[in-house]
Amino acid sequence: MLDWLQAELTRVAFCWRLDRRDGISLGFTGHDRDLVVDGLTYAAAPGMVPSAVTREAGFAVATLDVAGALTHDRISAADLDAGRWDGAAVRMFATDWGDPDAVPLLLARGEIGDVATRGGGFEAELRGPTAVLERPVVERTSPECRAALGDRRCRVDMAGRVMTTAIVQVADVQTMAVPDDGAAPGRWGGGRIRWLDGAASGLSVGITASEGGTLFLRDAPPFGAVAGDRVELTEGCDRSLATCSDRFGNAANFRGEPHLPGNDLLTRYPGE
Repeated sequence: MLDWLQAELTRVAFCWRLDRRDGISLGFTGHDRDLVVDGLTYAAAPGMVPSAVTREAGFAVATLDVAGALTHDRISAADLDAGRWDGAAVRMFATDWGDPDAVPLLLARGEIGDVATRGGGFEAELRGPTAVLERPVVERTSPECRAALGDRRCRVDMAGRVMTTAIVQVADVQTMAVPDDGAAPGRWGGGRIRWLDGAASGLSVGITASEGGTLFLRDAPPFGAVAGDRVELTEGCDRSLATCSDRFGNAANFRGEPHLPGNDLLTRYPGE
């Protein structure tokens, strides 16, 4: 038991530290004034209220609901809808608001799961480390590769396969053009485009297909796009064995079963 919790009168304040995937770290507290803990300011607005916190041994999947108010400069409905908070790492702890430098009591940690906005506020689910136990232990067979291009299973060297450029034309919300670098046709199909500036800075969208410098996006950018926005393009892969072998010379690391008969075997070939 920590010393500050053994006093006759305790000064407990709940704090949350959120580390977004775009590198931004924010702190919030349920206390009635801002607190500075370990060099980070934990803002009292928007105040955040947790559901009951239960700590126990075992492998049960741990989740926690956190509710709070929406404010323009901290957490906005637009940022929530755009996915800026999806997958953010979270640490929830209790501290002595009279002595924020005291050793804190860690209550929960994990990442943001489902987020909903309603009535001028939001509710977010915090999924603990044991949530990974819900994932399948054995992967399902697939004719397509299950690895992501460039990850530790794929092992394709991504040097030269990521390019920083600028949008030169926006045809519609899901079609835009960048300078054509003369690379292989369809190079960016299956890849991603990430905004480096503009309203969508830090956000990324999947690329369905590409023709020269024209990109066809899987979804519309959350905050739109305009000519001149700087973006980062990451090459993609259609996950087929032919592409893995012919384009990347990486068939030895193909993570699929293209020759394994499946329940669609009879429909693969036209009948007479």
